[in-house]
Amino acid sequence: MFEQIFKNVDDVLWKDAGCSSELDYVEQTSWILFLKYIDDLEKEKKIYAELADKTYASIISPEFQWGVWAVPKGKDGKLDHHKALTGDDLTDFVNQKLFPYFKKFKLNAENADTIEYKIGEIFSELKNRIQSGYNLREVINLIDGLRFGSHAEKHEMSHLYEAKIKNMGNAGRNGGEYYTPRPLIKTIVKVVVPTIGNRVYDGAVGSAGFLCEAFEYLKNSKDLTTKDADILQKNTFYGKEKKSLAYIIGIMNMIFHGIGAPNIIHTNTLAENIADIQEKDRCDIVLTNPPFGGKERKEVQQNFTIKTGETAFLFLQHFIKILKAGGKAGIVIKNTFLSNTDNASVSLRKHLLEHCNLHTVLDLPGGTFLGAGVKTVVLFFDKGVPTRKVWYYQLNPDRNLGKTNPLNEKDLAEFVDLQKTKADSANSWTVNVGDVNVNTFDLSVKNPNKKEEAPLREPQEILGEIAMLDKESAEILISIKELI
Repeated sequence: MFEQIFKNVDDVLWKDAGCSSELDYVEQTSWILFLKYIDDLEKEKKIYAELADKTYASIISPEFQWGVWAVPKGKDGKLDHHKALTGDDLTDFVNQKLFPYFKKFKLNAENADTIEYKIGEIFSELKNRIQSGYNLREVINLIDGLRFGSHAEKHEMSHLYEAKIKNMGNAGRNGGEYYTPRPLIKTIVKVVVPTIGNRVYDGAVGSAGFLCEAFEYLKNSKDLTTKDADILQKNTFYGKEKKSLAYIIGIMNMIFHGIGAPNIIHTNTLAENIADIQEKDRCDIVLTNPPFGGKERKEVQQNFTIKTGETAFLFLQHFIKILKAGGKAGIVIKNTFLSNTDNASVSLRKHLLEHCNLHTVLDLPGGTFLGAGVKTVVLFFDKGVPTRKVWYYQLNPDRNLGKTNPLNEKDLAEFVDLQKTKADSANSWTVNVGDVNVNTFDLSVKNPNKKEEAPLREPQEILGEIAMLDKESAEILISIKELI
């Protein structure tokens, strides 16, 4: 039922002039879903209060409660069409009253960890893009059919929301940056092995896929005590996100996975000077896929010891710095990081090898990330001791990866198994750091167990050779003629 509701919502938004892509669909669905979620949460808290013979005071004024402005209902439980706003009346109310009201929550909240602050932050960053009040009415009516009460309902909602995030990967406007394939995330979490009590961090949180999968892993890692469950809810998962759309998607994704008030801060991680990171800021686990390819401004680069315009390399410095001694990381990065010859890349590899144990490098094939042809690796390292050996695994699936043949957990099963013992195989090998060139610190993926195929030559090289052969042939013909 929920899946059909989501599909119907997309069909309505497709008709609206203000929504032009899958990114718009997710954004607009998200703020309406969020208000429906808050309404269900308030009802739940009210019931618990009544059972405890207490009074619950709603955080939302009556005029702006879901059951008043969105879906006023009669005694029969059906929508009261006389009271329900629609058309221009509805869009005027949403744009001129509803959004400004919720925007003020940020100013009045006690701190950034409260649900009130999250409400204020979301409505400060987004705007209603649904131009037709009639389309908006349809969407609201559809979303009112969703329920967030039971665990099963939240579980189904999380899967549907993840599917929408995945679809953004093919939606243009950099939609793919919000989505890392879930089989890869699950594998990274398995290898890093977080435990309850760890502080898990992603400073480029995007859609919060890493935090959500870490939550699922820890939730199922043992029979949780009440204390364990409280720790997972409040003191385990932390993230930072620069972009407004990703911020709300990340919050909603965590809520649907069962984390009530996500500790995600809307900020530019790279704007923070790593010299200012203190012990209280440090974390036990870093799980992330930071954006790459961006060019950061000079003033941002000044926040880092190794100056570079490459976004991912600045993030890597931040993550190394923010890890506690003994902390563990699983980080996706472009494979060119392993071999780039510029000063920043060489210095960063040297810094990583000297301050962390880079114990594993997972080399991923092209097509791993839908809509992005860039090749990537995953760096697994522990902070506090220098690297002695690096174990490499080159993933060679039995097919070309793409939209119709995406990466799955079975593809990564051998890697997970071999990684436990760092065993050699046709796809894995070990490199001693003592054998690494101390001038370049080149860590390129070069599988010694794989026969090198002759590289494909560039067209210009082939044409050049043809020209040379033609010239030699012409000279031979001239020689023969002279002999005759």
